[in-house]
Amino acid sequence: PSCQVGIINGLSGWAASVDDSPANTITRRFRYDVALVSALKDLEEDIIEGLSKCGLEDSACTSGFSVMIKESCDGMGDVSEKHGGGPAIPEKAVRFSFTVMSISVLADTEQEEMIIFRESKPNSELSCKPLCLIFIDESDHETLTAILGPLVAERDAMKQSRLILSMGGLPRAFRFHFRSTGLDEKMVREMEGLEASGSTYVCTLCDSTRTEASQNMVLHSITRSHSENLERYEIWRSNPFSESVEELRDRVKGVSAKAFMETQPTLDALHCDISNATEFYKIFQDEIGEVFKRPNPPREERRGWRTVLDKQLRKKMKLKPVMRMNGNYARRLMTKEAVEVVCELVPTEERKEALRELMELYLQMKPVWRATYPANECPDELCQYSFNSQRFADLLSTTFRYRYNGKITNYLHKTLAHVPEIIERDGSIGAWASEGNESA
Repeated sequence: PSCQVGIINGLSGWAASVDDSPANTITRRFRYDVALVSALKDLEEDIIEGLSKCGLEDSACTSGFSVMIKESCDGMGDVSEKHGGGPAIPEKAVRFSFTVMSISVLADTEQEEMIIFRESKPNSELSCKPLCLIFIDESDHETLTAILGPLVAERDAMKQSRLILSMGGLPRAFRFHFRSTGLDEKMVREMEGLEASGSTYVCTLCDSTRTEASQNMVLHSITRSHSENLERYEIWRSNPFSESVEELRDRVKGVSAKAFMETQPTLDALHCDISNATEFYKIFQDEIGEVFKRPNPPREERRGWRTVLDKQLRKKMKLKPVMRMNGNYARRLMTKEAVEVVCELVPTEERKEALRELMELYLQMKPVWRATYPANECPDELCQYSFNSQRFADLLSTTFRYRYNGKITNYLHKTLAHVPEIIERDGSIGAWASEGNESA
């Protein structure tokens, strides 16, 4: 009865000296519900217009609005002050933002929901509203979870409740559905308590190991989920069967930290592009040096092939070499034109044919996970996807076996194994990507 319990200031005892990051400059954010209200008010005209377009009586729709929210979170590299003078702060930052993807309504008289608003440019920085900016490194898990903790709590509270907001002069009730899909794999693994991306457990969607994924490239289904990650962490923490570390790790499939925020298991289209282009870039080098004849060539030779490849791409395609693969380079590299340019350097005719076929298949598969609404934009490619990915996998495991013997990259596995299933479930992969947040 004599105890006074208050909220402890987690930053008490911090000296606000120039050496430390002063606590009050570390983050700025909006309250989540306030930000959502603001975003909905911006869409007021679209909502009212959508109602009349669908032939719904304005006054009949006061409850039953569902709002689908895409959340994105990503680290931003070098944000150091160029002509310093301000407080000393880390030179990395993290941005958390959301996009209103669609608004649907179940009218009092109707049986099923009608979509009254759909974001036409879900990957534009203009539709991507900032929620929180933090001066930390995305790898600093402790600080990240401490700062995003309240945000996750607000989000959980909003999942259970309805927001009543005046729209077009009438109070209307909105329910929110949150889908964190705008996170790259590194961030997903951090948020969901999985091991880092070099792990034996290659995938954030299924339990496959890298070896399994390279032997069976196509037949996998999505099994991981947030709730299962939480259960697995509990097993990891308590080790109920008193197993050794190896057995325990195999039981929980690489979940060794507590899942912090619920994400929707999906594939990030932008990073998929970049990762697969990096892989093709390496295959090009290997083919120039005919690695299939003799595995494990010395590093100097590899460097030589890389120089030759860069020179050729610069001369014929005006592609400057880049330190790290980026989206624009990836888009230019993954073209028929680029593969023809590379083929000029490949000694034998049959290897050229294999490379051309590989690129041809990839270019048929790519629109499926890039398109915002694949069923409308590329229905044929969507139908052929499983067939194409099977053929692609066959090529990798025969002609390019030297590269995929017992190993495969994370995104290549996802591209081959999970795309049709995600599209069947969500209707799109491209629309849910992290690009809006990246460009903003």
